[in-house]
Amino acid sequence: RGQALPKVRIDLHQIQQVLVNLMLNSIQAMEKGGILTIRTFLENEEGVGVEVKDTGKGIPKSQLKKIFDPFFTTKSEGTGLGLSISLKILDNHKATIDVSSEEGTGSTFTIHFPGVKRDAF
Repeated sequence: RGQALPKVRIDLHQIQQVLVNLMLNSIQAMEKGGILTIRTFLENEEGVGVEVKDTGKGIPKSQLKKIFDPFFTTKSEGTGLGLSISLKILDNHKATIDVSSEEGTGSTFTIHFPGVKRDAF
């Protein structure tokens, strides 16, 4: 059993959309199969981190800075809005997202949710 995590203030449906976007991108990056790992963890004693990690094809360094831009896509189908919308949702939650990636190895997206004061609930 994992550690108890503090409460964070989120809109459940919006954060579900973010996680679905990240998971779909991961699955699509693993065209021949692979491993998708999702984990949560305590961050700075009061926040919560969520990590979405895949063993897909990875993102070229030249594209890493563009992946959150509206309409940027490397896929033949799709609008290129998933990560852009996800970033906006996370901004609205005062959360941040980091990405690390290595071509041929996979990508890791880490969301950082700020904690809330205990008396806020």
